[in-house]
Amino acid sequence: MEIRSRFQERVVVHIPDLPWVPSPLPGVDRRMLDRVGGEVARATSIVRYGPGSSFSEHTHELGEEFLVLDGVFSDEHGDYPAGTYVRNPPGSSHAPYTEEGCTIFVKLRQFDVEDQTPVRIDTRSAPFVPGAVPGLSVRPLHEFRGENVALVRWQAGTEFHEHMHMGGEEILVLEGVFSDERGDYPANTWMRSPHASRHKPFSKAGCLIYVKVGHLAPERFSPFAFSEADERETVS
Repeated sequence: MEIRSRFQERVVVHIPDLPWVPSPLPGVDRRMLDRVGGEVARATSIVRYGPGSSFSEHTHELGEEFLVLDGVFSDEHGDYPAGTYVRNPPGSSHAPYTEEGCTIFVKLRQFDVEDQTPVRIDTRSAPFVPGAVPGLSVRPLHEFRGENVALVRWQAGTEFHEHMHMGGEEILVLEGVFSDERGDYPANTWMRSPHASRHKPFSKAGCLIYVKVGHLAPERFSPFAFSEADERETVS
């Protein structure tokens, strides 16, 4: 299966326009943003767990990254309410479940194999620091070998200079409206821009975005990073 798999192209998706696709697990559905592979895939998805959903223990051969959008996601390591950012490194395992139900933004099989740092951040209480221009504040989430992940808050009327993203850029608009010279992107918009792409972003109304840069650099990017040995990674 290939969904938005031409990573050299810019894509913009209004997530509510996508259908919910049932997973092999009862009560778990996903909206597929990009995907290379079948049930074992390099995948970026919105995943919705119904109340009482659970999944047997499994290993993430090439890592799992997720942001809890609503509800409470849980595993044997703890409970992760809305706003929690988690990275489970390559080779890690867990048995996830949810009591009340939840929705997560998840990226699967996209780690550098040497990126072995587990991350658990409650972004609701984590401090933001001033950004590169007035009106911009940043909550760094992770960095490894050119890959940077952060939450970025834009106050109303903030503008940023035109710039190039070496290694590409990926954005999920969480609140408000993010904009650039190509258009306006309200909450629940997902964008992926390729290596060496350029834009001049701003926000008239203000917004909060998840942003990842550097992970689509040609020298490190392998869209076909999946293995049939990892058959149980089927929830994203």
